[in-house]
Amino acid sequence: MNLIDSHIHFWDPKHLRYTWLDDLPTLNKPFLPEHLPTSGDDWTMEKLVFVQCDCLAEQGLDEARWVSSLAEGDKRVQGIVAFAPLEVEDARSYLQSLKDLPLVKGVRRLIQSEPLGFSTQPQFVRNVQMLGEFGYSFDICIRHYQMNDVIELVRQCPDIAFVLDHIGKPDIKNGVLDPWRDQIRTLASFSNVMCKISGLVTEADTQNWTPADLQPYIDHTLEVFGIDRLMYGGDWSVVELASTYERWIETAMAAAASLSDAEKHKLFYENARKFYRL
Repeated sequence: MNLIDSHIHFWDPKHLRYTWLDDLPTLNKPFLPEHLPTSGDDWTMEKLVFVQCDCLAEQGLDEARWVSSLAEGDKRVQGIVAFAPLEVEDARSYLQSLKDLPLVKGVRRLIQSEPLGFSTQPQFVRNVQMLGEFGYSFDICIRHYQMNDVIELVRQCPDIAFVLDHIGKPDIKNGVLDPWRDQIRTLASFSNVMCKISGLVTEADTQNWTPADLQPYIDHTLEVFGIDRLMYGGDWSVVELASTYERWIETAMAAAASLSDAEKHKLFYENARKFYRL
């Protein structure tokens, strides 16, 4: 199977500053294209989308430019989801600067570490509404308890293409399904929202997770979004906190074993290609 990975992180702590890596020695080292596995017994990675890694905000443009340069040496890198400070008044000039980088397909401003209400403040909403002028999508990265805020954000931005990262980070470790289960159903009711099957193992018991722990969440996400609005994401290099990249791919492929070949092609390739215009 040829696949597109819709969610890959590269970084080099010697090049840019990532304060959140200070307490994560496993990840506090370079993760570059040459370190990323290319293929396994049943898969070959044909393309990938880089997603911003939360370096210092003032280095966000530098990160997008750096990854653009990495793409010159690795043709798998075909899309960038760049950082954008969507809470500030002058976000337009920042977005205009991103337009100089043709690989930028969308933006992300991490919400997961922000207080409730962050993504529904009027300035943030107005700037998300503006993304359509630039042809950019928005990657939603939250924790499960922020889902209602994001539902309201999406409700106010009907013309913007959204994708929910990591199925909204439910509490898989403790097996908690509700109210995430109903909330993600509500989010999926908006036709302009897609979802990434990604980041699940780091929300589970990182040392002792099993595929069975993940399956109820995958099954429900498939039910509410349908096969046409889901895409596979590896979340490398963060996935290394709980799994090898290869083990996660094998787990995801096994979880999708009941799908037809055409449906698998959508999940692991075509939906990401269309969404990010690769």
